[in-house]
Amino acid sequence: MEILKAATDWAKAEVFSTQFFILFGVIFVLASVGFWQLGKTELAKAYIIPLLVSGILLMIIGFGLFFTNKSRIISFEKDYNNDASAFVESEITRVDNTIKEYQLIVFKIIPLIMVVAALMIIFLDSPTWRAISITTIAMLIVILMIDGNAYARIDTYNKQLLSLEKDLNH
Repeated sequence: MEILKAATDWAKAEVFSTQFFILFGVIFVLASVGFWQLGKTELAKAYIIPLLVSGILLMIIGFGLFFTNKSRIISFEKDYNNDASAFVESEITRVDNTIKEYQLIVFKIIPLIMVVAALMIIFLDSPTWRAISITTIAMLIVILMIDGNAYARIDTYNKQLLSLEKDLNH
């Protein structure tokens, strides 16, 4: 039963965390509207589309993860009651795969994209490319902040699963 509680607690924390993607997505969209309404310079006008696109992407990520994790909370109890050891094994496999994805995407690819975007700011003089680069960096910082915390949570959850698996097998 401790495994079910750990899984449910993790999923609830993820549901809470994903709401920040939605919040930042809304902020980016509102900033886009602000630049559209108040932007007078070429650079200010160049931010409209990149901020809108980034905001929509953040909201898509947020809503996708929100509903996925919300449905997990419901399915955890059913899956655990059907076969506790199979539930633990499937969770360990899923968590291991997720940790590997975080290590590759969040901690290697995203910083690399940020470096490329930063270099674009330096080498490209176009207001459009600068706005795209700066907005990309801002969006990726949001993703790094949220996913950095999510990585710490899933790593802790993984350790709980491995510990509880030992208890379940003994």
